[in-house]
Amino acid sequence: PIDYSEFGIYTQIQKNLELNQSMNLKLTGSIRYDKSEFFDGFFSPRISAGLTINSEHNVRASVQTGFRNPTTQDLFIGLNAGRAILVGSAPENLDRYVRPYDVSGGGQALGQPATITQTGAAAYNNSYSLSSVETLGVTGDPADLRVANPDLVKPEQVTSFEVGYRGKLRNLVIDFSTYYNNYKDFISQEVVIAPYYGTVGDGSLSVAAISNDDFQAYSAYTNSNVDVNSYGASLGLTAQVFGNFELGGSYTFTKQDFDQEANPDFMTSFNTPEHKFKASFGNQDLFENFGFNIAYRFSDDYFWEATFGNGVVPEFHTLDVQINYRVPSIKSTFKAGGTNILGNEYFTAFGTGFIGSIYYVSWAINTL
Repeated sequence: PIDYSEFGIYTQIQKNLELNQSMNLKLTGSIRYDKSEFFDGFFSPRISAGLTINSEHNVRASVQTGFRNPTTQDLFIGLNAGRAILVGSAPENLDRYVRPYDVSGGGQALGQPATITQTGAAAYNNSYSLSSVETLGVTGDPADLRVANPDLVKPEQVTSFEVGYRGKLRNLVIDFSTYYNNYKDFISQEVVIAPYYGTVGDGSLSVAAISNDDFQAYSAYTNSNVDVNSYGASLGLTAQVFGNFELGGSYTFTKQDFDQEANPDFMTSFNTPEHKFKASFGNQDLFENFGFNIAYRFSDDYFWEATFGNGVVPEFHTLDVQINYRVPSIKSTFKAGGTNILGNEYFTAFGTGFIGSIYYVSWAINTL
């Protein structure tokens, strides 16, 4: 059984300030405290301000801190995922995952027993980095090996800044926001290589184990030793055009700032496209009781990281169409439409199935 406790407490204070007849300022301050039995407690303060002008323009800004405790999986998993064994880093979990390994080939020639037993603790206290083992395979030089021995996972901390605006200019509604996040001790996994025999860094026996393929790959839950940042912005526009037609669109930009080349064995699993775009055009009253809507979506390609595999999620474009007809005499609305009517199959996560087209009809009755 996995049994541990966490608790938290939260409080907030808010103040409205009427600056003049057309301007109102709302200030909010909050703080929360969380404690897990495995880690020190954390305070997370937040302050925000919202300015309303003439009831049509709203400007908001916030500065907040937060943290993320390692999940139960981060702490207690023990699972062979194929390319690596996932081992949670709770101290009491390290020796729960035990496997025997056959080293009757090269290992026995070096004086090792035919079968050795390795626990998950090897990932954290007797391992090389995956990238250095791959380099050794190319150069054959043991000096290229780098000791990994990742630290046990601890809480992740974040400081976030956001500024936004929402308002109306004549028939145009604008919604804009931008943000910046700074992470410290970012939680993720690091793939490491644990030899079946020898001590990493000894220059001899552990190197022989690597050369003889007598090793196990582990995905260890740990924290990045460098800062991870992310930032982005989104802009949404909605307008009435050509009378009562509604035209809308939104664009989202998201970027992660992390030096992957300097940390080739650490996975951030950001898994987010850098560019996304949506647009729609419709009219709910094109003529009496009849309406329609057309929606287009685009997602940029991006690299997906997961414990079971990594790969590129290609960009995709979709087009959705819907028409609807109201029949007031029977309090009904009939709809017909399709999603991804262009038929270009796509997927949104590496290793998942393709998404095709869906066509539908519906009849809704409102008895109220």
